[in-house]
Amino acid sequence: MNGIALSTPYRDTDTDQLSFTLGYPACEALAVRDLTIGGIDVQLRLLGASHQVFAGPVRETVACLPGVEGGLPDSAAREFHGWQYSFSARVQDFTAPEFSAQVERIRSRSDEHPLALYGVFPGSPEAVTAMTVQGQSTWLGWRTWHTYPQSRRIVATRTRLEAR
Repeated sequence: MNGIALSTPYRDTDTDQLSFTLGYPACEALAVRDLTIGGIDVQLRLLGASHQVFAGPVRETVACLPGVEGGLPDSAAREFHGWQYSFSARVQDFTAPEFSAQVERIRSRSDEHPLALYGVFPGSPEAVTAMTVQGQSTWLGWRTWHTYPQSRRIVATRTRLEAR
């Protein structure tokens, strides 16, 4: 099982508070999972304000950050020291039954994935931040999900890092 029951409440309370940054310093993490995939060091960092993924030359942060305006881009691309980076984000609204089914699917997928980390925040078993990663020596890809039971919204991100 890759899930952790967290005792710290989450700090972001809706999707519009999330911001996207590259190169942001390490934030205090509630849980960390260190991996090596195809010779590339990867660190999955679960925050009270969402997530950070450090992979090779990339430091991706999607979180509620002090002094950083909220709002996620639909997509972003950049080159890092011979690596091509691409990011996309999507916010979806669900009915109550659909939301519950989606959160269960995210938790199940994360439990079954060999390279995952997710946390369940106090107050609701449907308040989840989850990350999965896969790859090999020339590419890495990771997906994240941030669930908001109070608004029944889910933010899903997808990132790909490829050697040039």
